[in-house]
Amino acid sequence: MLKDSQKVFLTGFMGVGKSTIARHLAKILKCPRLDLDARIEKQHGQPVSELILGLGVDRYRDVESDALALLLDEPTPAIVALGGGAFTIERNRKMIKEKGHTSVWLESTFEHCWMNIQRSKKVRPLAKDRETTRRLFDERMVSYCLAEWHFLIKPEYSSYDIAKQIAEEVFCLE
Repeated sequence: MLKDSQKVFLTGFMGVGKSTIARHLAKILKCPRLDLDARIEKQHGQPVSELILGLGVDRYRDVESDALALLLDEPTPAIVALGGGAFTIERNRKMIKEKGHTSVWLESTFEHCWMNIQRSKKVRPLAKDRETTRRLFDERMVSYCLAEWHFLIKPEYSSYDIAKQIAEEVFCLE
């Protein structure tokens, strides 16, 4: 179980399964699940994809950092699914670490993520085509590997299996 206001932040590339794994992990740990993108959409009244297209990526990252700062100040423990780019911003990683929260990188292959991106109904303006998305995937690995914990998503594991593995290894639950 999570202590006091402890939060666990799941990071990784778009399509890796952060939101789904967060849902399972929250059930296992009996705590709320939060989604940073959903919070931003609710606050701004439009999808993240429209915000990115309207504001530009750099300005959107500022909006995302502001939303993260507010979430970090909440006293409730939670499992938090970050947007794919949130952990690539140094100030976001610093805020999470300085507040004493846990970061978990969900790693998978580009092929797995690309397949999920293609299947999704979600509009992803930063995944315009395979080549652009592959470059972004490669660029972000440098930031994701800075997370405290690292879990490799394998095809033979369900999202529940990954959540259970995180609960067992990070929180010593069996």
